[in-house]
Amino acid sequence: MPTKKESTPKKKERLSRIITELRQHYPEPRIALDYSSPFELLIATMLSAQCTDERVNQVTKALFKKYRSPNDYIAVPQEELEQDIFSTGFYKAKAKNIQSCCTRLLADFDGEVPQTLEELTSLAGVGRKTANVVLSHCFDIPGVVVDTHVTRLVNRMGIAEGEDAVKLEFALMKLMPSEVWRDFTHLMIMHGRAVCSARSKPKCAECPVAADCPKLL
Repeated sequence: MPTKKESTPKKKERLSRIITELRQHYPEPRIALDYSSPFELLIATMLSAQCTDERVNQVTKALFKKYRSPNDYIAVPQEELEQDIFSTGFYKAKAKNIQSCCTRLLADFDGEVPQTLEELTSLAGVGRKTANVVLSHCFDIPGVVVDTHVTRLVNRMGIAEGEDAVKLEFALMKLMPSEVWRDFTHLMIMHGRAVCSARSKPKCAECPVAADCPKLL
């Protein structure tokens, strides 16, 4: 049973075992958002804030047919875009950010999604989480994406502590090689949805990594 004084090497070993075991149970870790280009993934990830991936996919199915480029998003009144993304929640702020983001893409990046963290996070509505999603899935630039599932699980498993997403991101980066960062995020999300739930008591009896989890609930 790991303790709060667990050394970094021991924690790395334990995390490696957790990742290996979760890979057996979730052999095809992948992003749940539907997209066909870096620009579509950027928009979908922005919409996913405080919204389920399932709902975002329902919205973007029609959205990506209507809006195919940054120009399309800024060619309509903000109110029209708000209605198109209404069911994702926080639609006013999201519509404003999407249009500001698209305006900047056209002005500074020739309408293309930039390929650095610094440039991506300079766009309206784009934080480190969104930037890392786009970079890792579209440009093979590894990053650890910390969402609510990842935050919950790494705290429960005693892998990292705290609620600050940026601090957790950097702490997790030190515990595993960069080639597993992307899959780690998806494994945590899939396990969080299937077993280590937030809404009900975690199904510890069914958990494949229970032996490596301190179960600090």
